[in-house]
Amino acid sequence: MRVLIVKTSSMGDVLHTLPALTDAMQAIPGIRFDWVVEEGFAQIPGWHPAVDNVFPVAIRRWRKSWFSAPVKAERAAFYKILRAENYDAVIDAQGLIKSAALVTRKARGIKHGMDWNSAREPLSSLFYNRRHAIAKQQHAVERTRELFAKSLGYQKPAAQGDYAIAQHFLTTASSDTGNYFIFLHATTRDEKHWPESHWRNLIQLMHDAGLHIKLPWGAEHEHKRAIRLASGFDNVEVLPRLSLEQVAKQLAGARAVVSVDTGLSHLTAALNRPNITLYGPTDPGLIGGYGENQHELRGAEKSMANITAADTFTALQKISHIAAE
Repeated sequence: MRVLIVKTSSMGDVLHTLPALTDAMQAIPGIRFDWVVEEGFAQIPGWHPAVDNVFPVAIRRWRKSWFSAPVKAERAAFYKILRAENYDAVIDAQGLIKSAALVTRKARGIKHGMDWNSAREPLSSLFYNRRHAIAKQQHAVERTRELFAKSLGYQKPAAQGDYAIAQHFLTTASSDTGNYFIFLHATTRDEKHWPESHWRNLIQLMHDAGLHIKLPWGAEHEHKRAIRLASGFDNVEVLPRLSLEQVAKQLAGARAVVSVDTGLSHLTAALNRPNITLYGPTDPGLIGGYGENQHELRGAEKSMANITAADTFTALQKISHIAAE
């Protein structure tokens, strides 16, 4: 059985789809998947053992110059690849009009998706051959697992979902695996940031305990923040610019992680690493960390500043077995 998945973004949403593939792989021997995903996240699907082909799409970039000759050529090449296979099923796990109209509709095969009352954008359901009712009051991972089960004809397992990507990184373990912590300090919205003074207070507590920290970054302003956070501490390493796969390797080897609300926090969960995610104005609700040993600290009055370094360090001690002084 060959299935095409349409789940293009965001990083967290793409990662939240992985346990559904594991369910299907266990329920239907020999099933194989191809996956359409935004180009920025194209490394992720290939980490799963049931995925053969990853088809990067660039809808976000294409929209900026939709009718230009280069973009039209890119789209034509993408659709040629997309339509080369006649799939047993096409599952649109995105539930948006743009994914349904621009990708799912063009693919060859019976098209499955959430029905009018279940999809994020109800109009997207008009593009599917088979529409499935999926309960909304459950975690995003469980919704996707239910969609796959109903689309492919098996019973959704009751056990917690398995991302099945941690083993992809087991062979790349280095000599410092388990001997460092990672602080994910970067996020997209200002109000989701933890104050730099709080990070430095936590770093000081880690320094006093003799614990090593690594700080990844993506954009240049994040690099500058990492340098400021590390300034004056000999227990902090500012990592070089890394690809997503390289960041995943670092996360996979960490003893534990402290993160703000960001896509890399979901990657940490997918890699089965102990993680404390700090929440202020955002509600983790049904899209928070999913997996074993995932914890959250929430600021009083929805303020990140109300989460103290001392409380975070205490929580970190509990999940990573740091000896208390």
